[in-house]
Amino acid sequence: FWDWFLRMSDLSIHWKNQPTYLISQFVFLFGGLATLFHDPCFVYNSSVAVAKMRLPQWAEPFAVGLGSVLIDIPYDIVSKDITGYLGILITSIPRLLQVLRFGSTLQEDIFAQVKENGFQTKGTPGGILMFLPIYHPLHDIFKIHSEVTYFIVFVMFLLIIWSADRTSKIHDSEKARKHRTHWTTWLLIVHLVLHYVSFLIMPLIFNPEDEIAIGVKEPIGPCNEYVPIQTAFGMTLQKRKFLCATDYDEKYFDWHCLKNNRPPSEGSYWYTACGVPFPNQVEIVVIISLICLVGATVYGNLHFRSSGDDTFGYKDQAEKHKKVYNKKMKKH
Repeated sequence: FWDWFLRMSDLSIHWKNQPTYLISQFVFLFGGLATLFHDPCFVYNSSVAVAKMRLPQWAEPFAVGLGSVLIDIPYDIVSKDITGYLGILITSIPRLLQVLRFGSTLQEDIFAQVKENGFQTKGTPGGILMFLPIYHPLHDIFKIHSEVTYFIVFVMFLLIIWSADRTSKIHDSEKARKHRTHWTTWLLIVHLVLHYVSFLIMPLIFNPEDEIAIGVKEPIGPCNEYVPIQTAFGMTLQKRKFLCATDYDEKYFDWHCLKNNRPPSEGSYWYTACGVPFPNQVEIVVIISLICLVGATVYGNLHFRSSGDDTFGYKDQAEKHKKVYNKKMKKH
């Protein structure tokens, strides 16, 4: 029973076959420990930094969405070749995933602000509903690339945040107070440094063609079996029911590390996939370097050149004054 419930494999084998996977998991686990969250550690890290901008409440969720995507982009770009996507072999659309993260983070932050009223829900459904009117008509009907829909949402969020940041704050004069950084913030900063440095080092040091992913993946089956996919706009799209081992769209893996380059047999769901070289390694390194520079600039300014951790005290104090004021008004 215990071997089925929890099985520990030899880490040396993973390090030999897929070292980048172990590095990325270490970064995510550290983020989970630092924020007491695992999957949403990007959102938590972003929300703490964005809170120091002291934006109006209606604009803050948009900034949190952009901030979390800024952390997520290096993973999406690098992992499609050498870490996560190679391990699970699913259809990967990094730009679409980022649009979804925009929307789901937006909804998570909005409902986090109103949860005291007893209303909570998961962010993903709201994220899907947000980009459906943008993505599906432009991509499915007019065949516009996913990158275009991504930048449409990006610009919308950026304009909202910039407009909100240009409005005056209630406590602008309090910015002159001494800037303080709590020790818990340093944990978040360490996580950001580890995250960006790790995904910058991966394309510099490791070769994706040396990666070997062994485990449960998308089942392999007949190439001529399709399943209908119904979209929200009534369109019916066709999708292969199984992964076709001899004709697949993704160019992030092949079977060169297997004997005689022979792909796994039909019906396989536990098999080995082999990484392939970067199309342009220099381009990947330049893009990741640029993103790391943007991330360092944005989060450096948010943590060290904004309101500081005192902003959380301001919010608590403002809420306290609001409750006292409401009590006085009720008495009168």
